[in-house]
Amino acid sequence: MAIILVDTCIITDLAAPESDWFKWSANMLEQLDANHTLVINPIVYAECSIGYQRIEEVEALFKHLGFDIKPIPKEALFLAGKAFLQYRKRQGQKGNVLPDFFIGAHAAVSGYQLITRDKGRFSTYFPSVELIMPDVTNGLN
Repeated sequence: MAIILVDTCIITDLAAPESDWFKWSANMLEQLDANHTLVINPIVYAECSIGYQRIEEVEALFKHLGFDIKPIPKEALFLAGKAFLQYRKRQGQKGNVLPDFFIGAHAAVSGYQLITRDKGRFSTYFPSVELIMPDVTNGLN
C-alpha cells in the first residue's frame, strides 16, 4: 500500500465545507483512502493546530481522519535546507515558505506521493515527488 503525505491545504479544505475546494479534497481523500495510507508530518500538524485552541481538538481531528504522523527523517531536513537555500539564491522573497520545503523534502526522501493544491515549489524543488492535484485546466474536479 503506497503512502501519501497530505498537505495542510487539503486538511484546511475539509474544515471549510463552504470553500471551493472542499468537495475536491474530500472526494480525493475518500478515493485514495481505499488503497493508500494517508499520513501527515509534524509540520502539517503544527500548521493545522493554528485553528484550534487545545491540543485535544487537534488530536481528535487527526484521529477522526485516521492520519498517522510520520517523523521527518534527518535526510529530509537536510534536503529541505538545501532546497530553501536554492530558493533564496533564485531571489525567492516569501518568508513563510519554509514549511513547504520540509513537506516536499519529506515526501521526496521517503518516496511518498503528496496530495496538495500548491504545485509551484513542490514541482520546482522536488521534481521526483508525484503530486496529486486538481486539474485546474478543467476547473474543479
